[in-house]
Amino acid sequence: MIRQLSKLKGNKSNNAMNTGKLVERIISLFRSNAKLWQGVPLINIYCLRLLYLLMFFVLGKDVWTYIFTHTGVWESNEAMAWSVWASFSLLAFLGILQPLKLLPILFLEISYKLIWLMMVAYPLWNSGTLAGSPAEGMTAAFVLVILPILFVPWKYVLKTYISVERQDV
Repeated sequence: MIRQLSKLKGNKSNNAMNTGKLVERIISLFRSNAKLWQGVPLINIYCLRLLYLLMFFVLGKDVWTYIFTHTGVWESNEAMAWSVWASFSLLAFLGILQPLKLLPILFLEISYKLIWLMMVAYPLWNSGTLAGSPAEGMTAAFVLVILPILFVPWKYVLKTYISVERQDV
């Protein structure tokens, strides 16, 4: 009986240690890792990888299925659009491996979707004609642009792509 009580007490302290390790591990996701990820919190890296993974599989499945099952001669503008999206899916695979190096592909995605939403969807929505229009489905997909906007490590982007370090001559 005493052994069982001491085992139970030992399990409680082990559980407390495991819980403490779990909490520390979760907190570490939100800390930046200067060596490995250039100061970007690990949670951002995981979110970026999730985005690239979704691009690779969801976009890739649709695009490559359409390309491989297409019959007849391609219309040039349609072929160009499908080629760009196919390239996106291939580059997304590299983004899974190197999430920070492939951020420009997300910048392109964010910019073209926001421009399209402003040029096409907003005027239709503003006039009350978006529902039932051919643009309704694309609008539903493009509104998800909020995900890359939320997941991009903007502090890193400003530091890496926008700010110019002063160099003394």
